[in-house]
Amino acid sequence: MQGYTRKIVYVSVYEAIAIAICSVSFAAISGSSLGSATVLSIAASAIAVTWNYVFTSAFEAWESRQVVRGRSIKRRISHAVGFEGGLLLIFVPLMAWWLKVSLMQALAMNIGLAAFFLCYTFVFSWTFDRIFGLPASARA
Repeated sequence: MQGYTRKIVYVSVYEAIAIAICSVSFAAISGSSLGSATVLSIAASAIAVTWNYVFTSAFEAWESRQVVRGRSIKRRISHAVGFEGGLLLIFVPLMAWWLKVSLMQALAMNIGLAAFFLCYTFVFSWTFDRIFGLPASARA
């Protein structure tokens, strides 16, 4: 699977799992209803989907120009850190506004989420590549 089909499947499956995990987590942590937490999760997912497409497209364009092919642990870590770092910059002010908390409180909450999603992104991407094969940009 390659190109846009690969990206659409990747993002759809990734975000469906993320919405389920975040909805339950936000409800448990905040004491809000699952419905309210799901709305927040879907909004965050919409932002994350857009960022995921932009970041992954840029990463794969960079990757296709590299002499060394394949996805080493270092390259996978770089991808996960870059993706999650960008989301952190977007989500801290959003969460502060949505939840009516300080930027520092939102940062603390997002660090916890980022730590979870950093691992989730790494494992999900690795598993996805194992199931569907590497994208053309990473093939030897």
